[in-house]
Amino acid sequence: MIRVLIADDEAMMRAGVRSILESAPDIEVVFEAADGREAIDGAQRHRPDVAVLDIRMPGLDGLAAATEIGATVPTTRVIILTTFGEDDYVERALGGGALGFLLKAADPRELVAGVHAVAAGGAYLSPAIARRVIAPYRDKDRVRDAEAREAVTRLTDRERAVLALVGAGASNAEIGRRLHLVEGTVKGYVSAVLVKLGVRNRVEAAVLAHRADLVDRL
Repeated sequence: MIRVLIADDEAMMRAGVRSILESAPDIEVVFEAADGREAIDGAQRHRPDVAVLDIRMPGLDGLAAATEIGATVPTTRVIILTTFGEDDYVERALGGGALGFLLKAADPRELVAGVHAVAAGGAYLSPAIARRVIAPYRDKDRVRDAEAREAVTRLTDRERAVLALVGAGASNAEIGRRLHLVEGTVKGYVSAVLVKLGVRNRVEAAVLAHRADLVDRL
């Protein structure tokens, strides 16, 4: 069972998120918070697998709460769920340790998929967010895209396939099913990919996969 904390200052939104998440048989909401400080306290007390945080909350906002949760409850993985997809928010969230970023207007299935991916050790960017993150760089700095495409040439065909699925938000188990590999082998491939690309984590690898257009080719 995946234990989830949700934080949003709107009670109706919390109820909606709870309903969506608990429609999945393996997800349980263990705590609801109305602000960032309450989310941190709840995470420290309940130690959920995943915390789903709104950005704009009174007092301590979701971005600050995500950073604090990451520092004090490192086993809790954070997803940011917000109405706003500004690039600055996305960069601050991922820089602060969040492993997922989704829009409230997205298909509810994305939220469930995101929780599953992040709980399994993966990362998840809503497709709409991924396009928003990548588009400005494509317009303003095409050199980075060229560098990304060059970087992935250092990978084997199987490693590129693994990277593309990481970019799509797939967990190791899902990658294994898609590529007919055992999960331990997938972990080995992911580790090799991170080293060869010189990136620190799956989120950075996912962004690079989008820059190199690997995800669009799935």
